[in-house]
Amino acid sequence: MTSPDQTMVTPTARAQALRLGDFPTLWEALSYASASGTGVNFFDGRGQLSASLRWGEIAEQAEALARAFAALALPRGSRVGIVAETHPDFHIAFFAARRAALVPVPLPASIHMGGTAPFIELLGRLLRHADAKVALATEAFLPYLAEAVADTQIPTHTVAGLLAGPQGTLPPLPGPDEVAYVQYTSGSTQFPRGAVLTERATLRNVQGIIRDGLKITDSDRFCSWLPIYHDMGLVGKVMVPMASQTSIDYLGSREFAMRPRLWPRLISEYGGTISFSPPFGYELTARRLRPRDAESFSLGHWRVAGCGADMIRPQVLETFAEALAPGGFKAEALMPSYGMAEVSLAVSFTEPGTGLKTDRIDRLAREREGIARPAEGPDSLRFTCCGEALPGYEIEIRDPTGAPCADGVLGSIFLHTPSTMEGYLTETGLDRSSLHGAWLDTGDLGYLRAGTLVVTGRRKDLLIINGRNLWPQDLELTAERSAEGRTGDAAAFTVEGPEHDELVVLLQCRERDDEKRQALLRTVRRAVQTAFGVEAQIHGVAPHALPRTTSGKLSRAKAKQLFLDRDPSLELALGTASETP
Repeated sequence: MTSPDQTMVTPTARAQALRLGDFPTLWEALSYASASGTGVNFFDGRGQLSASLRWGEIAEQAEALARAFAALALPRGSRVGIVAETHPDFHIAFFAARRAALVPVPLPASIHMGGTAPFIELLGRLLRHADAKVALATEAFLPYLAEAVADTQIPTHTVAGLLAGPQGTLPPLPGPDEVAYVQYTSGSTQFPRGAVLTERATLRNVQGIIRDGLKITDSDRFCSWLPIYHDMGLVGKVMVPMASQTSIDYLGSREFAMRPRLWPRLISEYGGTISFSPPFGYELTARRLRPRDAESFSLGHWRVAGCGADMIRPQVLETFAEALAPGGFKAEALMPSYGMAEVSLAVSFTEPGTGLKTDRIDRLAREREGIARPAEGPDSLRFTCCGEALPGYEIEIRDPTGAPCADGVLGSIFLHTPSTMEGYLTETGLDRSSLHGAWLDTGDLGYLRAGTLVVTGRRKDLLIINGRNLWPQDLELTAERSAEGRTGDAAAFTVEGPEHDELVVLLQCRERDDEKRQALLRTVRRAVQTAFGVEAQIHGVAPHALPRTTSGKLSRAKAKQLFLDRDPSLELALGTASETP
């Protein structure tokens, strides 16, 4: 990496008074940020600055593109698909759609090991599901986009292409109760669902994040490698920096995956103070760091190292903090949080500067009684505390009958928020089945401890074996530890057997010797049997064989389907590298 040229990146200091997201619409927030002098910076895989735009330049170009959108004469509220590559064109296209009173729909910009065909198919399905009237991509992604809509009437463009065309008359500004965007979920348990969010709901969450969650100050600066087609990247790392007039430094998700050391390097060199990641990003960075890497960093200014996921394993964050400590990273910066796209983004935050807090409970009491009974010792489980709800947000834990649970009792997480979605997008309207009056059923499981939320997993992932409730995350952790593997190396699920459901664990194996691999799988099977008192089929699969969502989450539902279909990608599991009872 070359030494940074501070004259090229946008500054940290604002040229106007800081406003903490108190805007009625995204366009009004961008209009205010236009005079700040701050903005966005994009870095390539070598850590070199590739593009830089101030918020004012984004607003100017977005307004010009909005006039080009107006020339298309689309009905107000029409949906615009935008392949959300980490590129300045996304910011311009997204805000241009809003100024033109159109609804942006961010689309994945990730091509995984399965090749381009699955990616193109997904793009096409999402665009058809969203009933997009037009779609945009950069030059790099335009061929994939064009192929995805080849059997439709959806026109495709680049930003430059549209700007070169005719200009129309801008419509009236969007209002607070109009739809701001459609956010597709990651699809970890099913096909992605499009959450419909209004301007009012979105800005209410953005303001809560800025003012009450992150407590943004004049000296803050963001850094992010998160994909901007998911809520943590879109709301947290596009809308929040914009609405707080804060500069942000971007590294592409692909570039991060190839060189994760660039993430803390950029924070070190450009003075980043706020950066978030799901757990796998922290683990990957810590694993790839060489001892001398951390010593070369200067991370004492990194005050918020946020983390959000369905469930956060505390060991991952502790290992990261230890690995980065030689570079000045403070463990107190760790900030677990909880949220979801259905409420724009955030629900709860740990108080800044207090670091990771955990709750240790009895495993058997959890399985048999549904109670989070405090415990110590080898048969206990440790969970990450995700903080208290933002002001104006309510968290309630409910039992299967819908009745509220007492403190320390496990149940389903329900939310009452001012930023809840209107519903899920469908071909005929909105699906509001997850909404129970003013309350949202998140599908997550957890409990409250003195007002602090503890998330324990997804309800759909819960496994019932011989009448017992077992959590796949617990089984997977045991498998990974006994195999000395990595987080995300295992997927646990049940399949129908001749007499009862049978437990299956797929384990990514890096051992090439067949005899040693068999011994490893036997070790894992014994560890699962000893820890949980259940028999399991343990199948070894190749590294990277377990399916992931576009946000990098493990998809147990997809893994199960591949297993049942005897898919070639899991050929190793169905061959010699298996251990069954």
